[in-house]
Parts: sequence; structure tokens; C-alpha cells
Amino acid sequence: QVQLVESGGGLVQAGGSLRLSCAASGRAFSTYTMSWFRQAPGKEREFVASINWSRGTTYYADSVKGRFTISRDNASGTVRLQMDSLKFEDTAVYYCAALLRATPATITRPHQYDYWGQGTQVTVSS
Repeated sequence: QVQLVESGGGLVQAGGSLRLSCAASGRAFSTYTMSWFRQAPGKEREFVASINWSRGTTYYADSVKGRFTISRDNASGTVRLQMDSLKFEDTAVYYCAALLRATPATITRPHQYDYWGQGTQVTVSS
């Protein structure tokens, strides 16, 4: 069992930055691929970024590549998402998620994930 709690959301002007954190607890956290998803009102949940447990390999959605950075600290059980150059269209609820058996085909699919946090709201004003 893995418990995930997000924090760090808020209101920011376009062009600004925010850093989201996900505190993970439970056994074997370090063996999970950790990802961030987001969901805007009326839209499906979409993949944002992921980081694997062993080499720290990262993968980003095209819409955030070059602006967002995902990182993890297995010792403290923390995953972070640094979001820079924020745009109005980044407004959404952001979710942290954990996936035990990750493959390139599964990391972008929300229904494949084993555990989810409760989400944190990010609002970017134009």
C-alpha cells in the first residue's frame, strides 16, 4: 500500500512558477514509477510527466517539455514537479500517481496506475 499526498498548488500569473510536491508513504515506494497527471474541468485526465525508480529516467508530455521538471528523492519519499513559464492552459487539478509495473506503453495511461493522491489545484491567470 502506498499513500500519496500532494501540496504546493495555488494561483499564479502566466509566466510564473510553482513547485508541486508529493509525499509518499508505505512500503516499497522506491520501486514505483512516479508520475504527475492533470485534469481540467470538462476534460479527461492527461499525463504530464513521469520518473522511474531506478535510473531516474524522465518522460514528459509534449505540452510541458522544456517548462516542467520532475524529480524524486527516494530517501525522503518525495516527488516534485517544478513548473516554470506557466500558461493559462496549465490550469487544472494536478495528481500524483504511482505505478509498480511500468512500461513505455503504460506510463501515460491513468487507468494503469496503482495509487493516486487527492490532487492539488493549480490556477494560472492570463
